[in-house]
Amino acid sequence: MSLLAFCEWLDSTDWSTALHESMFMYPIVESTHVVALMLFVGFATILDLRLLGLTLKRVPVSQVAERLLPWTVAGFIIMVITGVLLFYAIPVRTYQSIFFRAKLIFLILAGLNVWFFHTRIFTRIAEWDLALITPKAVRMAGLASLVLWAAIIIAGRMIAYNWFDCDIQPQSAFVNWAAGCVVPLPTP
Repeated sequence: MSLLAFCEWLDSTDWSTALHESMFMYPIVESTHVVALMLFVGFATILDLRLLGLTLKRVPVSQVAERLLPWTVAGFIIMVITGVLLFYAIPVRTYQSIFFRAKLIFLILAGLNVWFFHTRIFTRIAEWDLALITPKAVRMAGLASLVLWAAIIIAGRMIAYNWFDCDIQPQSAFVNWAAGCVVPLPTP
């Protein structure tokens, strides 16, 4: 079964239809997603700015991380749950959205950045915890986080627009390929 076929099946379920057509549930899930995003990105931004040496310079990075990471993780968990529900409500259109696919790529890159930071850089925090100017690798991880989360937010916001939806044809071959559109060949 292809991913598109799976999304079509998912779209045909009663729960998916009910969530999408609900007068209250879909907006509640969407609003919760945005609030969780603000919680996550807000606290992650403070930590990233500290890594860049632009804020809280006199506070050790370990202390900033210790206080903010639980809130960041909570926001991320809620954001993932509500994001899955948003996908579940409109699976085919979302799956075929260029912006959704870009968002997934940015999410993977952000995840790799977090993994790299926590496994390679943060393990040596004792060496630079109190530094006013953190090492270049630390600053690069913070900058990458800021840029990637800005890209994720922009791509996520753009999912709502149908500029490149598969049902709007003709589109360029690149758009059809990138969105996974199944476009019938023109008849001679």
